[in-house]
Amino acid sequence: MTKAIWNGMVIAESERIIKVEGKQYFPHTSVKPNYFIESERHSDCPQRGKANYYHVEVNGKVHPNAAFYFPNPNPHAKKIQNYIGFCEDIEISEDL
Repeated sequence: MTKAIWNGMVIAESERIIKVEGKQYFPHTSVKPNYFIESERHSDCPQRGKANYYHVEVNGKVHPNAAFYFPNPNPHAKKIQNYIGFCEDIEISEDL
């Protein structure tokens, strides 16, 4: 099981992680939605397409734009559609 952890709380966990270019993506269904707030931020990635972001809030502390996803990824990146990635400040832990 792989977990995304921030501010001492598991915010996502799954056994179905996709790894792309050093990033680990979690299925949308594996995140705990009460910690995620839709952000106004968007960015363009030449490889994956247009990214949308979430702020992560745990115990009153907000990490702005800490999670990202590609609602309509480029054709060669379709496998990450419906998956969420995290910035480096989010701890990713894999159980052995």
